[in-house]
Amino acid sequence: MTVTIVGSQLGDEGKGALVDLWGGDADVVARYQGGDNAGHTVVQDGDEYKLSLVPSGAIRDKVGVLGNGCVVNPKTLFSEIDELRERGLDPDVRVARRAHVIMPYHRVLDGIEEEAKSDSDLDAGTTGRGIGPTYEDKAGRRGIRVGDLLDPEVLRDRLEYVIPQKRALAEDVFGVDTGEAFDIDAVYEEYVEIGERLREESMTVNAGEFLGSHVDAGDDVLFEGAQGTSIDIDHGIYPYVTSSNPTAGGAATGTGVGPTVVGRGEVVGIVKAYLSRVGTGPLPTELTGDDEELADYIREKGGEFGTVTGRPRRIGWLDVPMLRHAARANGFTGLAVNHIDVLAGLDEVKVGHSYDLDGEELLTMPATTERWGRCEPNLREFEPWPEVDWSAVAAEGYDAIPENAQTYLEYLSEEVGAPIYAVGVGPDRAQTIELANPFEQ
Repeated sequence: MTVTIVGSQLGDEGKGALVDLWGGDADVVARYQGGDNAGHTVVQDGDEYKLSLVPSGAIRDKVGVLGNGCVVNPKTLFSEIDELRERGLDPDVRVARRAHVIMPYHRVLDGIEEEAKSDSDLDAGTTGRGIGPTYEDKAGRRGIRVGDLLDPEVLRDRLEYVIPQKRALAEDVFGVDTGEAFDIDAVYEEYVEIGERLREESMTVNAGEFLGSHVDAGDDVLFEGAQGTSIDIDHGIYPYVTSSNPTAGGAATGTGVGPTVVGRGEVVGIVKAYLSRVGTGPLPTELTGDDEELADYIREKGGEFGTVTGRPRRIGWLDVPMLRHAARANGFTGLAVNHIDVLAGLDEVKVGHSYDLDGEELLTMPATTERWGRCEPNLREFEPWPEVDWSAVAAEGYDAIPENAQTYLEYLSEEVGAPIYAVGVGPDRAQTIELANPFEQ
């Protein structure tokens, strides 16, 4: 059986905690898109693990796979694996040979291009880790794949083709002096060594074949998405989007298993009980002006600072049209709602139930970001719930959740059209209340 975990908003929904929870029932956990811009934090027995590339299931001694839809910075991958080993874990991570490699020149160009766009409305708030330029080269058929690192002759040919182009772009278009990141010999020597480590540790796989054999054998596979639906390159708030498909369809194209395999399984949407975002672009329910103090309170209480960048996230009320859009695009069979504890003790709790656009009520997101930016939220208010001992609530179960918070959760389930499988009331795995295990549905 398969379970696909999808962010239903703008990323930062707390997907890692659910992957960690349900990953314990999986045989394999596979990331299907994104790169080391996708930070996720897992807390186990009070120990915090901040990961950006290693699949969350590694904390649970599961086989982790980075699928062909991912872009991989091998230095980040090795660093995270080595750090986990130093902390007493033994992560088993495999990398798709078809996955594309983030090269040193990608990181340099990412910073240059984002700086060039910083004074315009096209700034996407990138992490500067080379994700976008790597996906650009993938689409342009000039990328370097993990499998290329295993063959020095092929690697050399690829570098001799692409690096002169990148050097010309940096020097002639952006007027930037280039260094070792654009030196064919230096990059070749470094990445030949990376290929040797990948080979020595038997880390590379044909992802589709590897995962398909597990599915055929009756194993349980969990597909882990990064980021969120509304920054999907096709279905998000373009151009303020990531460069891949975090939506459930990406689980098939990003791993090499068929869409019927993913479709026969469970697709669980992860929801944060309010909205947060790193980066620019519209945010209709954002708390600004007179509500900035409330936004600061939620940000501090919820720890709303980027896992990778450390940047403070923008805060808003839950955007329900965004959730309806995500439910349609992904086909959610269940929901997991995190951070209802962060909203506890507030004087008011609201959601954006719908939008007003030029006098018309919209129940879902419009197709263009410009129209979305003109939307005004129609807010619906809920009775607030008190601050309680959330660890005790987690131990007692769903019925111990304050009644007004239960009303809020039931509203979300009804609007999205999917049952609630889990409720997160704190960062630790033990603080997630499980109502249903998707592997048992």
